[in-house]
Amino acid sequence: MAATNSVAPGTGNVSAGTSTFAMIVLEKQLSRVYREIDMVTTPAGFPCAMSHANNGTSDLNAWIDLFKEFSDLMGIKAETGELFEKLYTNALNGDPDCGGLLAYGYYSGENITMLNEGRLAFLRTAESRFNLANFMKVHLFTSLGAVKMGMDILMEDEKVKVERIMGHGGFFKTKGVGQRYLAAAVNAPVTVMDTASEGGAWGIALLAVYMIDKEIGEKLEDYLENRIFGELSGETVIPYAEEVEGFRIFMQRYKAGLAIEKSAIEVMDW
Repeated sequence: MAATNSVAPGTGNVSAGTSTFAMIVLEKQLSRVYREIDMVTTPAGFPCAMSHANNGTSDLNAWIDLFKEFSDLMGIKAETGELFEKLYTNALNGDPDCGGLLAYGYYSGENITMLNEGRLAFLRTAESRFNLANFMKVHLFTSLGAVKMGMDILMEDEKVKVERIMGHGGFFKTKGVGQRYLAAAVNAPVTVMDTASEGGAWGIALLAVYMIDKEIGEKLEDYLENRIFGELSGETVIPYAEEVEGFRIFMQRYKAGLAIEKSAIEVMDW
């Protein structure tokens, strides 16, 4: 929270990497207990709702490794970082709904989707628009699928208002890609700062500095906003209407396809 300046009500952060979680700071407690939502507090004591998914970009990483193996086989010496950048950026050329493709990167079970185990799956119909851009895009979209279901509880059922979402983690390393898709998922502006790669250790350090300077009398949220993050730069992406609609369609398929994931767990027991 501190590392992303997300400690005040109406702010939130999404940390996306091997696992993915969204933390939204609330003005008041939720109306009831939700199985899919974990409740914590900010360092200043505000209630904070967390949508946490066990699975994030691990399957994406596996596909990048496969493309790396292919490039080596063809005698093309491409660095892994370059492959990430090229393939992620090319995903922006995909259809808003990923061309009808569907994927699940479930290395393990998911609390939000109520699955105790996971199976990796990539699915398409004969009519799906199967190309490289859509293939990468659906794997980027599905990295946010479970977390999106938790956030929908907060934003739709609880009517939680979010003024600012901060992106954090490896999912956002390729400029303007993961950030844009998160904006489509939450239908809200998403900011990624230059310090997006800095994690919990830096946040703890910021809290330690605050405790030293506490005699200045500022609240934690004001201290971070004015004295730490005020001069740091970042970029904000607003959601594109067609991608918001595309993500909505994708999520319809994602939820319906969970029956396939359940069947795969039952059948693939080797």
